[in-house]
Amino acid sequence: MAHSRVVEAAQSRASGLRLSMALVPIYTLILLVIMNRYIGGLVLRRMTARRESQRSTAQPTVEVLIPLFNEGRSIYDTVLSLLSQKYPTDRLTITVIDDASTDDSFAWAEKARAEHPTRVRVLRNVKNLGKRRGLNRAVRASCAEIVVSVDSDVVVHEDAVARLVSGFTRPEIAAVGGRVGVCNPHDSWLTRMQVIKYHFGYYYLKNLERAFESVMCLSGCLTAYRREVLLELEPVLEDRRVLGVGVFYGEDRYLTRQIVKAGYATRLVLDARCWTKAPITLRHYFSQQLRWRRSNLVDFLHGVTHVWRLHPIMTLHYVSQYSLQLAYPLIIVLNVLAGAFWELAFLHLFILTGLGVLYWFECDDPPDQRVHPLSFLAMGLVMPVTYLLLNVLALFTLDSGSWETRGHQPAAPLPPTSPDPASTADAVPSAQSVALSVAPRN
Repeated sequence: MAHSRVVEAAQSRASGLRLSMALVPIYTLILLVIMNRYIGGLVLRRMTARRESQRSTAQPTVEVLIPLFNEGRSIYDTVLSLLSQKYPTDRLTITVIDDASTDDSFAWAEKARAEHPTRVRVLRNVKNLGKRRGLNRAVRASCAEIVVSVDSDVVVHEDAVARLVSGFTRPEIAAVGGRVGVCNPHDSWLTRMQVIKYHFGYYYLKNLERAFESVMCLSGCLTAYRREVLLELEPVLEDRRVLGVGVFYGEDRYLTRQIVKAGYATRLVLDARCWTKAPITLRHYFSQQLRWRRSNLVDFLHGVTHVWRLHPIMTLHYVSQYSLQLAYPLIIVLNVLAGAFWELAFLHLFILTGLGVLYWFECDDPPDQRVHPLSFLAMGLVMPVTYLLLNVLALFTLDSGSWETRGHQPAAPLPPTSPDPASTADAVPSAQSVALSVAPRN
Protein backbone atom coordinates (compact mmCIF):
# COMPACT_ATOMS: atom_id res chain seq x y z
CA MET A 1 0.00 0.00 0.00
CA ALA A 2 2.74 2.44 1.01
CA HIS A 3 4.75 1.51 -2.08
CA SER A 4 1.68 2.15 -4.25
CA ARG A 5 1.24 5.62 -2.77
CA VAL A 6 4.88 6.43 -3.39
CA VAL A 7 4.59 5.33 -7.02
CA GLU A 8 1.41 7.40 -7.51
CA ALA A 9 3.07 10.46 -5.96
CA ALA A 10 6.11 10.03 -8.18
CA GLN A 11 3.93 9.66 -11.28
CA SER A 12 1.94 12.75 -10.28
CA ARG A 13 5.14 14.77 -9.84
CA ALA A 14 6.46 13.54 -13.18
CA SER A 15 3.20 14.45 -14.89
CA GLY A 16 3.26 17.91 -13.32
CA LEU A 17 6.89 18.34 -14.38
CA ARG A 18 6.04 17.43 -17.98
CA LEU A 19 3.18 19.94 -18.03
CA SER A 20 5.42 22.60 -16.53
CA MET A 21 8.09 21.93 -19.16
CA ALA A 22 5.42 22.21 -21.88
CA LEU A 23 4.54 25.67 -20.57
CA VAL A 24 8.12 26.98 -20.76
CA PRO A 25 8.15 27.78 -24.52
CA ILE A 26 4.64 29.22 -24.29
CA TYR A 27 5.55 31.55 -21.43
CA THR A 28 8.69 32.49 -23.34
CA LEU A 29 6.47 33.49 -26.28
CA ILE A 30 4.26 35.58 -23.99
CA LEU A 31 7.32 37.29 -22.51
CA LEU A 32 8.51 38.08 -26.04
CA VAL A 33 5.15 39.63 -26.96
CA ILE A 34 5.11 41.70 -23.75
CA MET A 35 8.66 42.89 -24.39
CA ASN A 36 7.75 43.88 -27.96
CA ARG A 37 4.51 45.64 -27.07
CA TYR A 38 5.13 47.26 -23.72
CA ILE A 39 8.89 47.77 -23.52
CA GLY A 40 10.63 47.55 -26.89
CA GLY A 41 7.80 49.38 -28.63
CA LEU A 42 7.80 52.16 -26.04
CA VAL A 43 11.56 52.65 -26.36
CA LEU A 44 11.44 52.71 -30.17
CA ARG A 45 8.48 55.11 -30.17
CA ARG A 46 10.42 57.56 -28.03
CA MET A 47 13.46 57.19 -30.29
CA THR A 48 11.31 58.12 -33.30
CA ALA A 49 9.29 60.81 -31.52
CA ARG A 50 10.88 63.63 -33.52
CA ARG A 51 9.84 62.05 -36.82
CA GLU A 52 6.33 61.38 -35.52
CA SER A 53 5.97 65.00 -34.48
CA GLN A 54 6.61 66.24 -38.03
CA ARG A 55 3.41 67.48 -39.70
CA SER A 56 2.55 68.72 -43.16
CA THR A 57 0.89 72.12 -43.63
CA ALA A 58 -0.64 71.22 -47.01
CA GLN A 59 -4.43 71.24 -47.37
CA PRO A 60 -5.31 68.81 -50.17
CA THR A 61 -8.87 68.13 -51.27
CA VAL A 62 -10.54 65.60 -49.00
CA GLU A 63 -13.63 63.46 -49.41
CA VAL A 64 -15.00 61.66 -46.37
CA LEU A 65 -16.68 58.35 -47.25
CA ILE A 66 -19.14 56.85 -44.78
CA PRO A 67 -20.32 53.31 -45.54
CA LEU A 68 -23.78 52.83 -44.06
CA PHE A 69 -25.93 49.85 -43.17
CA ASN A 70 -28.73 49.91 -40.59
CA GLU A 71 -27.33 52.52 -38.20
CA GLY A 72 -30.48 54.62 -37.81
CA ARG A 73 -30.00 58.05 -36.21
CA SER A 74 -26.26 57.46 -35.72
CA ILE A 75 -25.45 58.36 -39.32
CA TYR A 76 -27.00 61.81 -38.88
CA ASP A 77 -24.83 62.50 -35.82
CA THR A 78 -21.75 61.26 -37.67
CA VAL A 79 -22.36 63.61 -40.61
CA LEU A 80 -22.95 66.58 -38.28
CA SER A 81 -19.62 65.96 -36.54
CA LEU A 82 -17.88 65.95 -39.93
CA LEU A 83 -19.57 69.16 -41.00
CA SER A 84 -18.00 70.83 -37.96
CA GLN A 85 -14.44 70.02 -39.03
CA LYS A 86 -11.84 72.77 -38.83
CA TYR A 87 -10.82 72.31 -42.44
CA PRO A 88 -11.49 74.56 -45.46
CA THR A 89 -15.11 73.90 -46.44
CA ASP A 90 -14.32 74.26 -50.15
CA ARG A 91 -11.81 71.41 -49.87
CA LEU A 92 -13.90 68.97 -47.84
CA THR A 93 -16.93 66.98 -49.03
CA ILE A 94 -18.89 64.18 -47.37
CA THR A 95 -20.39 61.15 -49.11
CA VAL A 96 -22.64 58.58 -47.45
CA ILE A 97 -22.86 55.18 -49.16
CA ASP A 98 -26.03 53.42 -48.05
CA ASP A 99 -25.67 49.70 -48.70
CA ALA A 100 -29.41 49.01 -49.13
CA SER A 101 -30.27 49.54 -45.45
CA THR A 102 -33.55 48.01 -44.31
CA ASP A 103 -34.25 50.50 -41.51
CA ASP A 104 -34.55 54.32 -41.55
CA SER A 105 -30.82 54.94 -42.04
CA PHE A 106 -31.24 56.25 -45.58
CA ALA A 107 -33.82 58.79 -44.43
CA TRP A 108 -31.48 60.09 -41.72
CA ALA A 109 -28.70 60.39 -44.29
CA GLU A 110 -31.06 62.24 -46.64
CA LYS A 111 -31.99 64.61 -43.83
CA ALA A 112 -28.32 65.54 -43.42
CA ARG A 113 -27.97 66.01 -47.18
CA ALA A 114 -31.10 68.17 -47.40
CA GLU A 115 -29.76 70.45 -44.65
CA HIS A 116 -26.32 70.77 -46.30
CA PRO A 117 -26.85 70.06 -50.02
CA THR A 118 -23.57 71.59 -51.20
CA ARG A 119 -21.38 69.59 -48.83
CA VAL A 120 -23.13 66.25 -48.42
CA ARG A 121 -24.24 63.70 -50.98
CA VAL A 122 -25.92 60.34 -50.43
CA LEU A 123 -25.39 57.32 -52.66
CA ARG A 124 -27.55 54.25 -52.37
CA ASN A 125 -26.77 50.77 -53.60
CA VAL A 126 -29.65 49.13 -55.44
CA LYS A 127 -28.66 45.93 -53.61
CA ASN A 128 -26.37 45.05 -50.73
CA LEU A 129 -22.79 44.94 -52.04
CA GLY A 130 -20.82 44.83 -48.81
CA LYS A 131 -18.66 47.53 -47.27
CA ARG A 132 -15.55 46.96 -49.36
CA ARG A 133 -17.19 47.10 -52.79
CA GLY A 134 -19.31 50.09 -51.87
CA LEU A 135 -16.20 51.98 -50.77
CA ASN A 136 -14.28 50.94 -53.90
CA ARG A 137 -16.97 52.40 -56.15
CA ALA A 138 -17.15 55.60 -54.15
CA VAL A 139 -13.36 55.98 -54.35
CA ARG A 140 -13.53 55.49 -58.11
CA ALA A 141 -16.21 58.17 -58.36
CA SER A 142 -14.26 60.65 -56.23
CA CYS A 143 -11.75 63.23 -57.47
CA ALA A 144 -10.27 64.17 -54.07
CA GLU A 145 -6.57 63.74 -53.31
CA ILE A 146 -7.22 62.24 -49.88
CA VAL A 147 -10.07 59.87 -49.02
CA VAL A 148 -11.08 59.52 -45.37
CA SER A 149 -13.03 56.45 -44.29
CA VAL A 150 -15.35 56.97 -41.31
CA ASP A 151 -17.71 54.40 -39.80
CA SER A 152 -21.37 55.32 -39.58
CA ASP A 153 -21.61 55.04 -35.78
CA VAL A 154 -18.78 57.37 -34.77
CA VAL A 155 -18.52 60.98 -33.70
CA VAL A 156 -15.40 62.71 -35.03
CA HIS A 157 -13.45 65.42 -33.21
CA GLU A 158 -13.49 68.79 -34.96
CA ASP A 159 -9.71 68.69 -35.57
CA ALA A 160 -9.57 65.07 -36.71
CA VAL A 161 -9.51 65.52 -40.49
CA ALA A 162 -6.89 68.27 -40.34
CA ARG A 163 -4.67 66.19 -38.06
CA LEU A 164 -4.99 63.12 -40.28
CA VAL A 165 -4.07 65.10 -43.39
CA SER A 166 -1.06 66.63 -41.64
CA GLY A 167 0.33 63.11 -41.23
CA PHE A 168 1.06 62.80 -44.96
CA THR A 169 4.54 64.26 -44.68
CA ARG A 170 6.15 62.13 -47.41
CA PRO A 171 4.91 60.65 -50.71
CA GLU A 172 5.47 57.08 -49.54
CA ILE A 173 3.01 57.50 -46.66
CA ALA A 174 -0.21 56.06 -48.08
CA ALA A 175 -2.46 55.88 -45.02
CA VAL A 176 -2.79 57.74 -41.73
CA GLY A 177 -5.07 56.43 -39.01
CA GLY A 178 -6.60 58.12 -35.99
CA ARG A 179 -7.33 57.09 -32.44
CA VAL A 180 -10.66 55.51 -31.53
CA GLY A 181 -12.33 55.95 -28.15
CA VAL A 182 -15.62 54.87 -26.60
CA CYS A 183 -18.51 57.35 -26.65
CA ASN A 184 -20.69 55.33 -24.22
CA PRO A 185 -18.15 54.54 -21.47
CA HIS A 186 -20.61 54.26 -18.59
CA ASP A 187 -23.39 52.21 -20.20
CA SER A 188 -22.34 48.90 -18.61
CA TRP A 189 -19.46 47.05 -16.98
CA LEU A 190 -18.56 45.82 -20.45
CA THR A 191 -18.22 49.30 -21.96
CA ARG A 192 -16.08 50.41 -19.01
CA MET A 193 -13.77 47.48 -19.64
CA GLN A 194 -13.52 48.39 -23.32
CA VAL A 195 -12.52 51.98 -22.54
CA ILE A 196 -9.32 50.70 -20.92
CA LYS A 197 -8.82 48.08 -23.62
CA TYR A 198 -8.95 50.77 -26.32
CA HIS A 199 -6.46 52.88 -24.37
CA PHE A 200 -3.82 50.17 -24.35
CA GLY A 201 -4.63 49.19 -27.92
CA TYR A 202 -3.53 52.62 -29.14
CA TYR A 203 -0.94 53.72 -26.60
CA TYR A 204 1.00 50.46 -26.29
CA LEU A 205 0.07 47.59 -28.59
CA LYS A 206 0.85 49.52 -31.79
CA ASN A 207 4.04 51.23 -30.57
CA LEU A 208 6.41 48.95 -32.46
CA GLU A 209 4.43 49.29 -35.68
CA ARG A 210 4.28 53.07 -35.27
CA ALA A 211 8.04 53.28 -34.83
CA PHE A 212 8.63 51.50 -38.16
CA GLU A 213 5.67 53.24 -39.89
CA SER A 214 4.19 49.83 -40.67
CA VAL A 215 0.95 49.90 -38.71
CA MET A 216 -0.75 46.67 -39.78
CA CYS A 217 -4.33 47.65 -38.94
CA LEU A 218 -5.71 51.17 -39.22
CA SER A 219 -9.28 51.31 -38.01
CA GLY A 220 -12.12 51.89 -40.45
CA CYS A 221 -13.57 54.20 -37.81
CA LEU A 222 -11.17 56.96 -38.87
CA THR A 223 -8.42 56.56 -41.47
CA ALA A 224 -7.21 58.72 -44.35
CA TYR A 225 -5.78 57.27 -47.59
CA ARG A 226 -4.12 58.61 -50.70
CA ARG A 227 -6.78 58.04 -53.34
CA GLU A 228 -4.20 57.18 -56.00
CA VAL A 229 -2.96 54.28 -53.85
CA LEU A 230 -6.50 52.94 -53.38
CA LEU A 231 -7.00 53.03 -57.15
CA GLU A 232 -3.69 51.22 -57.63
CA LEU A 233 -4.77 48.46 -55.25
CA GLU A 234 -8.38 48.25 -56.41
CA PRO A 235 -8.00 44.96 -58.36
CA VAL A 236 -6.68 43.30 -55.20
CA LEU A 237 -9.29 44.87 -52.93
CA GLU A 238 -12.29 44.19 -55.14
CA ASP A 239 -12.20 40.39 -55.09
CA ARG A 240 -11.00 39.04 -51.76
CA ARG A 241 -11.15 35.27 -51.36
CA VAL A 242 -9.84 32.48 -49.15
CA LEU A 243 -9.70 29.05 -50.79
CA GLY A 244 -12.16 30.33 -53.37
CA VAL A 245 -14.65 31.63 -50.78
CA GLY A 246 -15.45 35.36 -50.71
CA VAL A 247 -14.47 37.19 -47.52
CA PHE A 248 -16.46 40.27 -46.47
CA TYR A 249 -15.18 41.15 -42.99
CA GLY A 250 -12.06 42.75 -41.55
CA GLU A 251 -11.92 45.29 -44.38
CA ASP A 252 -9.76 47.79 -42.49
CA ARG A 253 -7.15 45.21 -41.50
CA TYR A 254 -7.04 43.72 -44.99
CA LEU A 255 -6.73 47.11 -46.68
CA THR A 256 -3.93 48.25 -44.35
CA ARG A 257 -2.00 45.05 -44.86
CA GLN A 258 -2.27 45.35 -48.64
CA ILE A 259 -0.91 48.90 -48.45
CA VAL A 260 2.07 47.73 -46.36
CA LYS A 261 2.58 44.76 -48.69
CA ALA A 262 2.76 47.15 -51.66
CA GLY A 263 5.70 48.90 -50.01
CA TYR A 264 3.97 52.00 -48.64
CA ALA A 265 4.25 53.42 -45.13
CA THR A 266 1.31 53.66 -42.71
CA ARG A 267 1.10 56.01 -39.73
CA LEU A 268 -0.99 56.41 -36.60
CA VAL A 269 -1.79 59.92 -35.32
CA LEU A 270 -3.12 59.78 -31.77
CA ASP A 271 -4.37 63.36 -31.67
CA ALA A 272 -6.83 62.66 -34.52
CA ARG A 273 -9.72 61.33 -32.47
CA CYS A 274 -13.12 59.80 -32.88
CA TRP A 275 -15.50 57.93 -30.59
CA THR A 276 -17.46 54.80 -31.41
CA LYS A 277 -20.28 52.96 -29.66
CA ALA A 278 -18.90 50.00 -27.75
CA PRO A 279 -21.07 46.86 -27.45
CA ILE A 280 -23.14 46.97 -24.29
CA THR A 281 -24.05 43.29 -23.97
CA LEU A 282 -21.93 40.15 -24.09
CA ARG A 283 -23.89 38.91 -27.12
CA HIS A 284 -22.98 41.95 -29.19
CA TYR A 285 -19.44 42.04 -27.82
CA PHE A 286 -18.78 38.40 -28.71
CA SER A 287 -20.29 38.98 -32.16
CA GLN A 288 -17.84 41.84 -32.70
CA GLN A 289 -14.92 39.80 -31.38
CA LEU A 290 -15.87 36.86 -33.59
CA ARG A 291 -15.64 39.10 -36.68
CA TRP A 292 -12.26 40.35 -35.53
CA ARG A 293 -10.99 36.81 -34.84
CA ARG A 294 -11.93 35.71 -38.35
CA SER A 295 -10.07 38.70 -39.73
CA ASN A 296 -7.03 37.91 -37.56
CA LEU A 297 -6.88 34.31 -38.74
CA VAL A 298 -7.29 35.12 -42.43
CA ASP A 299 -4.85 38.00 -42.46
CA PHE A 300 -2.23 36.10 -40.50
CA LEU A 301 -2.26 33.27 -43.02
CA HIS A 302 -1.94 35.72 -45.89
CA GLY A 303 0.53 37.97 -44.10
CA VAL A 304 3.18 35.30 -43.53
CA THR A 305 3.79 35.27 -47.29
CA HIS A 306 5.22 38.80 -47.29
CA VAL A 307 5.85 39.94 -43.69
CA TRP A 308 9.45 38.76 -44.00
CA ARG A 309 10.09 41.76 -46.28
CA LEU A 310 9.63 44.11 -43.34
CA HIS A 311 12.25 44.99 -40.74
CA PRO A 312 13.31 41.81 -38.85
CA ILE A 313 11.95 43.23 -35.58
CA MET A 314 8.58 43.79 -37.26
CA THR A 315 8.62 40.25 -38.65
CA LEU A 316 9.33 38.82 -35.21
CA HIS A 317 6.60 41.00 -33.69
CA TYR A 318 4.07 39.91 -36.33
CA VAL A 319 4.72 36.19 -35.97
CA SER A 320 4.88 36.25 -32.16
CA GLN A 321 1.65 38.17 -31.61
CA TYR A 322 -0.31 35.86 -33.88
CA SER A 323 1.30 32.76 -32.38
CA LEU A 324 -0.07 33.97 -29.06
CA GLN A 325 -3.59 33.39 -30.39
CA LEU A 326 -2.80 29.68 -30.39
CA ALA A 327 -0.53 29.64 -27.34
CA TYR A 328 -2.83 31.39 -24.88
CA PRO A 329 -5.61 28.74 -25.02
CA LEU A 330 -2.94 26.09 -24.44
CA ILE A 331 -1.82 27.92 -21.31
CA ILE A 332 -5.32 27.76 -19.88
CA VAL A 333 -5.79 24.08 -20.74
CA LEU A 334 -2.37 22.99 -19.45
CA ASN A 335 -2.77 24.95 -16.20
CA VAL A 336 -6.15 23.33 -15.60
CA LEU A 337 -4.61 19.88 -16.22
CA ALA A 338 -1.76 20.73 -13.85
CA GLY A 339 -4.20 21.82 -11.15
CA ALA A 340 -2.94 25.39 -11.28
CA PHE A 341 -6.08 27.14 -12.50
CA TRP A 342 -6.47 29.45 -9.52
CA GLU A 343 -2.81 30.43 -9.59
CA LEU A 344 -3.29 31.46 -13.23
CA ALA A 345 -6.51 33.32 -12.39
CA PHE A 346 -4.83 35.33 -9.63
CA LEU A 347 -1.92 36.12 -11.94
CA HIS A 348 -4.41 37.47 -14.48
CA LEU A 349 -6.10 39.65 -11.87
CA PHE A 350 -2.76 40.97 -10.62
CA ILE A 351 -1.65 41.99 -14.12
CA LEU A 352 -5.04 43.49 -15.01
CA THR A 353 -5.08 45.52 -11.79
CA GLY A 354 -1.65 46.92 -12.61
CA LEU A 355 -2.74 47.83 -16.14
CA GLY A 356 -5.90 49.47 -14.81
CA VAL A 357 -3.87 51.66 -12.46
CA LEU A 358 -1.48 52.55 -15.29
CA TYR A 359 -4.48 53.59 -17.41
CA TRP A 360 -5.75 55.85 -14.62
CA PHE A 361 -2.49 57.79 -14.41
CA GLU A 362 -2.00 58.00 -18.19
CA CYS A 363 -5.52 58.68 -19.40
CA ASP A 364 -6.00 62.11 -20.95
CA ASP A 365 -9.79 61.90 -21.23
CA PRO A 366 -12.01 64.40 -19.38
CA PRO A 367 -13.03 63.23 -15.89
CA ASP A 368 -16.59 62.40 -16.96
CA GLN A 369 -15.27 60.02 -19.63
CA ARG A 370 -12.85 58.15 -17.40
CA VAL A 371 -13.74 54.81 -15.88
CA HIS A 372 -12.61 53.18 -12.64
CA PRO A 373 -9.27 51.39 -13.10
CA LEU A 374 -10.63 48.16 -11.58
CA SER A 375 -13.11 47.98 -14.48
CA PHE A 376 -10.34 46.21 -16.39
CA LEU A 377 -10.62 43.18 -14.09
CA ALA A 378 -13.54 42.07 -16.26
CA MET A 379 -10.97 41.11 -18.90
CA GLY A 380 -10.03 38.22 -16.61
CA LEU A 381 -13.42 36.69 -17.46
CA VAL A 382 -13.87 37.88 -21.03
CA MET A 383 -10.39 37.18 -22.44
CA PRO A 384 -10.26 33.41 -21.75
CA VAL A 385 -13.69 32.97 -23.35
CA THR A 386 -12.75 34.88 -26.47
CA TYR A 387 -9.50 32.94 -26.87
CA LEU A 388 -10.85 29.48 -26.03
CA LEU A 389 -14.17 29.56 -27.85
CA LEU A 390 -14.13 32.32 -30.45
CA ASN A 391 -10.83 31.31 -32.05
CA VAL A 392 -12.24 27.87 -32.76
CA LEU A 393 -15.61 29.22 -33.88
CA ALA A 394 -13.90 31.74 -36.14
CA LEU A 395 -11.93 28.98 -37.82
CA PHE A 396 -15.14 27.18 -38.81
CA THR A 397 -17.07 30.27 -39.90
CA LEU A 398 -14.57 31.98 -42.20
CA ASP A 399 -17.19 32.13 -44.96
CA SER A 400 -19.63 34.16 -42.86
CA GLY A 401 -21.78 36.94 -44.35
CA SER A 402 -20.99 40.55 -45.22
CA TRP A 403 -21.94 43.31 -42.78
CA GLU A 404 -23.05 41.36 -39.69
CA THR A 405 -24.54 44.51 -38.20
CA ARG A 406 -23.29 45.38 -34.75
CA GLY A 407 -26.75 45.52 -33.24
CA HIS A 408 -27.08 49.29 -32.96
CA GLN A 409 -30.58 50.66 -32.95
CA PRO A 410 -31.84 54.08 -34.06
CA ALA A 411 -31.26 56.57 -31.26
CA ALA A 412 -34.57 58.38 -31.74
CA PRO A 413 -37.71 58.39 -33.92
CA LEU A 414 -37.29 59.99 -37.31
CA PRO A 415 -38.49 63.64 -37.28
CA PRO A 416 -41.80 64.11 -39.13
CA THR A 417 -40.19 66.69 -41.42
CA SER A 418 -37.59 64.23 -42.68
CA PRO A 419 -38.23 62.27 -45.85
CA ASP A 420 -39.61 58.78 -45.65
CA PRO A 421 -37.23 56.06 -46.88
CA ALA A 422 -39.78 54.65 -49.25
CA SER A 423 -40.45 58.00 -50.89
CA THR A 424 -36.82 59.04 -51.17
CA ALA A 425 -35.33 55.84 -52.56
CA ASP A 426 -36.52 56.65 -56.06
CA ALA A 427 -35.74 60.35 -55.64
CA VAL A 428 -32.00 59.78 -55.70
CA PRO A 429 -30.79 60.28 -59.26
CA SER A 430 -29.58 57.09 -60.87
CA ALA A 431 -26.19 58.70 -61.45
CA GLN A 432 -25.76 58.76 -57.67
CA SER A 433 -26.23 55.05 -57.25
CA VAL A 434 -22.95 53.60 -56.07
CA ALA A 435 -23.43 50.66 -58.37
CA LEU A 436 -23.44 53.07 -61.32
CA SER A 437 -20.98 55.72 -60.11
CA VAL A 438 -17.88 54.56 -61.91
CA ALA A 439 -16.74 57.88 -63.34
CA PRO A 440 -15.25 60.79 -61.37
CA ARG A 441 -17.50 63.66 -60.45
CA ASN A 442 -17.06 66.98 -62.19
